[in-house]
Amino acid sequence: MTDRSQQEIYEDFSEAVNMQPKELEEWLQTEESQSVGAKEDDGEATGHKSGRRIVEIKRKRKAELTDEDYQHMNKVVGYVKRHTAQGPTSDVAHSRWRYSLMNWGHDPLKG
Repeated sequence: MTDRSQQEIYEDFSEAVNMQPKELEEWLQTEESQSVGAKEDDGEATGHKSGRRIVEIKRKRKAELTDEDYQHMNKVVGYVKRHTAQGPTSDVAHSRWRYSLMNWGHDPLKG
């Protein structure tokens, strides 16, 4: 799977994903959420699809997580790390950058 242990991935995922499942679900229903990201063949953006998967993962107990869950969690951590380093200099709150990160479960405006 990866050189990183499941425990490392779990900890990094818990830190990177700072939105609660209900909060993320509600966000994914907004026009802003659906307006960003590269669309796949089914018309849904990669990040939007990832957000739905993150909700499923966050609702599981740690003992229920599968190897596929850990692979996705690792992907989420990588995305959040890469994209938080590329933020806009103004109007972060209404930026496509923030909207994309929120689709991946990370709201950069949260402390």
